[in-house]
Amino acid sequence: MSTVTSSPSRRVRELLALCFSSDEVGGFQNLESSVTELVKYLNSLSENVALNANNELLNDVIEVLEEILKVLSSPQVDQDVIDELSFQLPKVTSNFADLSSRCLQLVEEIVDRFVEACNPRDMLSILCEALDIARCCHLPSSCSTPLLHGLSKVFTSIQRRHFEQLKVAVPIVLNVLKDISLKTDVQVEILFDKAVGVAFSIRDVSSKLKNEEEKKVRCLLGLYVIQITAILSVSIKERTTSCVPLVMQLEPFLTYCGLTHLGLVTGNDTEKLMSMVVGDDDDDFVSSFPDIKLGASLLLIWAKISQGVAEATNAALGGDVDELQSSPVKRWQAYGMLKYILSSGNLLWEFKRHTIEFLLDITKGVTSSQCNDGEIDCSDYTPSIYAALQAVTLVIMYAPDADLRKKTYEALKRILSDIPAPQRSHVLRALVTNSQSPSMTAILLGLVKDSMSKSSLQATDCATADMHVIELVELVLRPPEGGPPLLPDQSDAVLAALNLYRFALLFYSRENEAGEETSRVGSEILAKKNLEKAYKEWLMPLRSLVSCSIAENVKEDHGHESSLDTVCLLNPIELVLYRCIELVEEKMKSH
Repeated sequence: MSTVTSSPSRRVRELLALCFSSDEVGGFQNLESSVTELVKYLNSLSENVALNANNELLNDVIEVLEEILKVLSSPQVDQDVIDELSFQLPKVTSNFADLSSRCLQLVEEIVDRFVEACNPRDMLSILCEALDIARCCHLPSSCSTPLLHGLSKVFTSIQRRHFEQLKVAVPIVLNVLKDISLKTDVQVEILFDKAVGVAFSIRDVSSKLKNEEEKKVRCLLGLYVIQITAILSVSIKERTTSCVPLVMQLEPFLTYCGLTHLGLVTGNDTEKLMSMVVGDDDDDFVSSFPDIKLGASLLLIWAKISQGVAEATNAALGGDVDELQSSPVKRWQAYGMLKYILSSGNLLWEFKRHTIEFLLDITKGVTSSQCNDGEIDCSDYTPSIYAALQAVTLVIMYAPDADLRKKTYEALKRILSDIPAPQRSHVLRALVTNSQSPSMTAILLGLVKDSMSKSSLQATDCATADMHVIELVELVLRPPEGGPPLLPDQSDAVLAALNLYRFALLFYSRENEAGEETSRVGSEILAKKNLEKAYKEWLMPLRSLVSCSIAENVKEDHGHESSLDTVCLLNPIELVLYRCIELVEEKMKSH
């Protein structure tokens, strides 16, 4: 005898009816058992759908969701039953949201129904838990969107202790958004729509409050907007211009929260928001905003990208550029913020291109004398400027086109010249010391030489007086880890170091011959002990290394291309090396 299997929608109807009858007859324990059985069946249906590649069960799922919504929308529904169902059905039904647009719509309506019928504080906890489960289980991105949609409505329904509850919920939302953004199937427009919907809800909550709590919620909204900017910018897989209309929706929030692009790019606004929101021992909350500085910088770059769309934004940015050009301190702050864009490995190159162009804008016309004012102390900003310069060097090395590399090199020179002389020498030394690329080391040493050349022509740049030329050259010619430099791998750096040393010898010799007072560094370079050290510890060991390398490669040449290339790399080094040896021997005789 064959058995007749009921359709999924009919089975769900029976289980829902059982839930209502259990509450009336057997009390809470029977109700809990019936809800568990319903959840078990829905999970089983979800697993079957996942195994069915052709989605043959799609119509069944739609009928099931329609049945659930129909029952929940009934005016006779028992509150105890719907409260019990609310603990399970939002997260269970959200598993079906990615099957079709109709499923997504039905799940959102089911979640909406629970939000309307249940206690807001309970639903806040339920939806946050469901979101966290969806995040940990790595469900498709669309499975979380109905929960985010419901949470937006819950926020505006809360009656008391708004800030405390939002402060708990917002980090969960941000974690979910960040995880969703990392998925390959994410649709940026849908994700952004839900994220902005949450922002609108927080703003609506803030508008109903007064005094201190209103200020805190508004600051929390500002932090949220900044963080989602970073999250969504990273998730963009194509050109940024296509997403300009989406990001433009954030501009009103910046105004509402009292934020400005200048305050964001200098970091002052993010500090203000954090100090208002974060309490004592609140490290967990702070850790929920790991990209807050990246997001703040990106908001300005998005405004730059969207200049053609918003005339008001264009005008405001022009004023910001003028302000940064006239204030060394604000420029130093901006360098420290923009480095988060330049050092990010997850952003489109277009963001970095606009960032470099902005750096060129704010350093246009800036002179080294402007930042050498004795009343301005740069020491507090030096670590962040150094980190920014490291990020700039990464762009120079890895930029996909020559035009961007050229612009970035110009930005590197301008930022270095914007550092007061005492700190500049330390920054340059640190950059050379920590450089992992011989080519970049060569570029940096070339900048030191150029700075000395300009000084000799203009006599206005006091940077040279404190340049640790001896230390910089020694870092390359006698590496701290010991032994001579590796050739031909470090040929670029070695040639640049020799050229710098040769130039320094000639530069200070000319100063002495002219009868001018030599600087401290110049005196050190021409001092007998340092000349002897350079001769014995740098130049002579390097001469032996270069001569042997050339001889070996000439011997092994016989038309071998790699040997010929090595000889071509070493020949310029040999020429400059012998000139340095001649100069040092000449100076040693004069002593």
